[in-house]
Amino acid sequence: MNVPPELADGFSRFCSDLYPRQKQLYEELAENGQSPHTLVIGCCDSRVDPSQIFDARPGELFVVRNVANLVPPYEGASGFHGVSTALEFGVTVLKVANILVMGHKQCGGIHASAAGHTEKDSLFIGHWISALLPAREEVVRETGTSATIDEIADALELNGIRHSIERLKTYPFVKSALKDKSLTIHGARFGVAKGHLEWMSEDGRFAPVQNCFKPSPADTQDMQS
Repeated sequence: MNVPPELADGFSRFCSDLYPRQKQLYEELAENGQSPHTLVIGCCDSRVDPSQIFDARPGELFVVRNVANLVPPYEGASGFHGVSTALEFGVTVLKVANILVMGHKQCGGIHASAAGHTEKDSLFIGHWISALLPAREEVVRETGTSATIDEIADALELNGIRHSIERLKTYPFVKSALKDKSLTIHGARFGVAKGHLEWMSEDGRFAPVQNCFKPSPADTQDMQS
C-alpha cells in the first residue's frame, strides 16, 4: 500500500495513544450513533480545526468545512449541495442544538474576494465566493476607497459571517427549528496566531471571548516601547 508516510505515522500514533484512551467512547458511538450538540460551518483551511480549537471529543461536533466558511444561498433540491445537505442532516436528523458559523483571520477565500477575484479567474473558486459579494459591497462602502485589500479582508471576515447567518435563516428546516426554539445560531472568528476567539452578539458585533496568547516579559516591553 502506498500510504503517505505522514498519514501512516499519524495513524500509528492514533492507534498507540489516542484510540486506547478513548476506546470505550468509540465503542459507544459505534453502538449508539452520534449525538453532536453543535453543527460547525468552518473553513477548510488546514490551520483551523474546530475539534482542536474547542477541544471536542469524538461525537460532539458535526463539522462541515468549505472555502471561506460560507453558507450558500438556499436553492431548493436541484444540483449537488454539500453544505445544504449537511445542514439538513444536522438540523432534522441529528437535532443539533446549535449552529456555529466559524470564520478565521487571514482567510484565503475571503482575501480573494476582497481582492476582486471573479468567476473568470478560476473554475470553481470565483463562483463559490460570489456569495460574498453583498457582504463585500457593504464593507467597501463602510471602509472607503482608501482601504487596503487587507483592511477590506479583515472586515469581510466578520461581515461574511453575518451574511451567512442571515442566509441560514432562509432554509425552511432552520426557520422551523428557530421558531420552536430548538436551535440557536452563533457566529465566531478565530485568530490563528494568538488563539484569539471573537463571538458575535445578537446585534451583530464581535467581542473577544478569550486570548490564548500570554505575552512574555519581552513582548510586554516591546508593546510598551
